[in-house]
Amino acid sequence: MRPVSADFDDAPDPAVEEQPVRLTAADGCALGACLYRPRAEAPAQRVAVVHGGAGIPARYYRRFARFLAREGIAVLLYDYRGIGASRPPTLRGFCAQVEDWAEYDCSAAIAWLRARYPSAELIGIAHSVGALLFGGADNAGEQARLVLVGAHTGYYGDYRPLYRLPMALLWHGVMPVLTRFVGYFPARRLGLGDDIPAGVALQWASRRRAEVRSAAGAGERTERLLARCASLARPALVLRFSDDAFATAAGTRRLLGYYPRLSPEHVEWRPEELGVRRIGHFGFFGRRVGALAWPRLRDWVRAPHGALAVPRAAPLAARPA
Repeated sequence: MRPVSADFDDAPDPAVEEQPVRLTAADGCALGACLYRPRAEAPAQRVAVVHGGAGIPARYYRRFARFLAREGIAVLLYDYRGIGASRPPTLRGFCAQVEDWAEYDCSAAIAWLRARYPSAELIGIAHSVGALLFGGADNAGEQARLVLVGAHTGYYGDYRPLYRLPMALLWHGVMPVLTRFVGYFPARRLGLGDDIPAGVALQWASRRRAEVRSAAGAGERTERLLARCASLARPALVLRFSDDAFATAAGTRRLLGYYPRLSPEHVEWRPEELGVRRIGHFGFFGRRVGALAWPRLRDWVRAPHGALAVPRAAPLAARPA
């Protein structure tokens, strides 16, 4: 489940200004972020905030952000607390829960971008389980349209059969043992993205059933998160990839079950449609896939009704199987 690290190390684009910023969440936690905007910036009509997947540092999405900025769409990338540029000097003893990522961190990113561009249409782009987190923000409704890329809830039973047992052993066996021993989940040493704060890792490890459940003592906050997701009524582009082992049709269907009021447009891409051998769960944000995929997404973002001239997947039911 490792993202392609080679995409971290590309050269800056001279047409794009990259401005590191610090966000302050409602509980006072400082978050690292970066604004990508065109150097010849005209009054912005559309801006976007990217809500990344769990344990994926914001810098992983920067090639994608540069592309949109070149196209006139300013983009804010940010890291959840404990991850990437939002990592404290030590993760041992650092307190963070999934609900903090949703309620505080996603909210802070949306609020900062809205304050910076008060008149622009704000697009919310979420990857992987970030598609569940951002709906828990108290200001999620500021996002006029949504793009869900490889969206799922992180339940191993929705993965492709080949991956279910190894990922179940990793998430529910290795993860809690290592987390309790080290004080956080050392994902970097395992080649699994960024290290994850202990609270988030243990919540993730404790979920063995299909439905999203809270860790002990966090039930009220989880219910609030899910209630906000359920109330969100927005147009949404749901991008899925035929060879994604994690955001399968079942996984995306389960995710959409928490958003009954969305108006989703479903698009499924196969690798051969984009001239590549593999897309998987992370390939959309890579250079080769992006060369063909990102212009199509740009067109949807710009279009009043979000039409895309690509084959569509069969609509997914709104309720989990």
